[in-house]
Amino acid sequence: MRLAGAPISWGVCEVPGWGHQLEPERVLSEMRELGLTATELGPEGFLTPELIAAHGLSLAGAFVPVVLHRDDPLPELPAEGNIVLAAATGADGYDERPALDERDWARLLASLDAIAAEHGPRVSLHPHVGTMIETRDEVDRVLDGSSIPLCLDTGHLLIGGTDPAALARAVPSRIAHVHLKDVDAEIAGRVARGELTYIQAVREGVYRPLGQGDVDIAGIVTGLEKNGYAGWYVMEQDVILSGPDERPVENVRRSLAYLDGVLGLG
Repeated sequence: MRLAGAPISWGVCEVPGWGHQLEPERVLSEMRELGLTATELGPEGFLTPELIAAHGLSLAGAFVPVVLHRDDPLPELPAEGNIVLAAATGADGYDERPALDERDWARLLASLDAIAAEHGPRVSLHPHVGTMIETRDEVDRVLDGSSIPLCLDTGHLLIGGTDPAALARAVPSRIAHVHLKDVDAEIAGRVARGELTYIQAVREGVYRPLGQGDVDIAGIVTGLEKNGYAGWYVMEQDVILSGPDERPVENVRRSLAYLDGVLGLG
C-alpha cells in the first residue's frame, strides 16, 4: 500500500493554540519506525524536503488552506508533491465560517478550475469542517461546477454530513488523494448540532484509530483499489496533545495494524 503519515496525527497543526507541538525529528523518526514511506508537510515551516529525505521518507503532499472566494491573487503553491487545497474562510481555526453569495461561489469555482488547469492531477480539494466546502451540498456544487479532483478525507466528510463510502462509490474517478480517519459518530453528531466546536470535538476524541469508529474504512479502501486508485493513503487522525510525554504514535500503529489485519495491505 501507498501509506503516508501526517504531522497532525502527532498533534502538529497550523491552528494557533492547538496544543503541544512535537519536534520534527521525533515525528519523522516515529513515522519511519512504523514503516511509513512518505509524509505530508504539515504546517508551514515545520518540515522541509531535505529533513524528510534525511529520515528516508518521500513527500506525499501538502495541506494548503487558500482563500478562494475573494478576488485576492492566488498564492504560489508547492512545486513538489500533491497539493491538498482547503477553501479557507480567511480566519484562524475551523469553528466558524461565513456564508457565500452567488458571486463568491462563482469566484471560488473559477479559482478551483484555474488551479486545476495549472497544476493538473497534483492538486485536489479537501472538503473540511470549518471551511467554505464542508457540507454534502457544497461538495456536490464543487463536483458539478468545477473540474478539480477531491481529497477524500473520511473524517471531515462524515462530520460535514457526507457519507465518505457513498461518495467514493459515486465518483471514484474524482478521488486524487485520501486522508484516512475513523470517527465517533456520536461526537460528530454533536458538532453538526452545534453542541461542540470542532476543536472541542477533537479534544473529546472524535477521531479514532482505524477500525474503532463508525466509518467503513475497509469498504472505502477496497472499493478505491478496485476502481484503480493509485494515490496515497495518508494516516491522519487529528489529535491535540497536552505535552511531550504523550505517545500519539500508538494510535497510528493501531490504525496500520487494522489495515494489515482486515485488508491484508500493510
